Amino acid sequence: MNLSFEVLQALDAIDRTGTFAKAAEALHKVPSSLTYLVQKLELDLGVTLFDRTGRRATLTQAGRLVVDEGRRLLEAAADLERKAKRVQHGWETELRLGIDEIIPFDMLWKPVSAFYSLKLDTRLVLSKEVLGGSWDALLTRRADLVVGATGEPPLIPDLIAKPIGSLKHVFVVAPNHPLASAKGPLSADTVAQHRAVAIGDTSRELAPRTIAIGPNQEVLTVPSLEAKLHAQLQGIAAGTIPECLADEHLRRGTLISKEVIGMRDITYFYLAWRSDRVGRALQWWVDQLDRPDLIDEAAHQRIAAA
Repeated sequence: MNLSFEVLQALDAIDRTGTFAKAAEALHKVPSSLTYLVQKLELDLGVTLFDRTGRRATLTQAGRLVVDEGRRLLEAAADLERKAKRVQHGWETELRLGIDEIIPFDMLWKPVSAFYSLKLDTRLVLSKEVLGGSWDALLTRRADLVVGATGEPPLIPDLIAKPIGSLKHVFVVAPNHPLASAKGPLSADTVAQHRAVAIGDTSRELAPRTIAIGPNQEVLTVPSLEAKLHAQLQGIAAGTIPECLADEHLRRGTLISKEVIGMRDITYFYLAWRSDRVGRALQWWVDQLDRPDLIDEAAHQRIAAA
């Protein structure tokens, strides 16, 4: 290969300074060494890189192409060196965060901004996960850290799961829904006779999870908590919803809370990762998000947004 980083650096310096002498001074070399490098490259490539008729070293069209493309190569090489050094010191080149549906993305922009201010060149990838999808993301390694995973942690090798709070769920229906006028606590069989609404589980390998859904119950599947809430407000379907989202509608009377026999009304949430691949970027995010009140903050943000 005729091109080398040494000659590309020389061409860059000559173009920036305007003369071989000034470029040599900037690179701590003698001018004759730069002259030799450039002449040898011109001979090897069979092109003229500089117009030497004036006092300044002026690039020819071919020379401009070599210098411009050479600068991209130099920057790529420098970037590769930086990344290699960061990996050597424990910083990942990429970090993938799986965010459960309950966590508003607005909660993350502040730590995302703080992370980028570290100038680490670690690529962040954020994904939205639902129900068992958070655990599934860890199992399949499409996420390095999951925020807000729900329910009992499954058997995943090297799993670390830290509690970050809990939420109370309520079973609600619109005032015009048939279950709204039903007397007393509802049995699971009674509820199963009516259409339920559920958010689609994002699991790929683990069995999809559902909350308070009967075996043969008709289900409307939606992509988000907001869509689920609106389906319930319209009387299209019934189901559970975090109490923090239902509270205002319960006060207004646009939703009615019903007791369901045997229904679990508390959901526990976790911050989780696998201990076999803990780099400094992952540890940084764990330090930011490992808080027992994280779900409380998520609930307050959702109430404010509503």
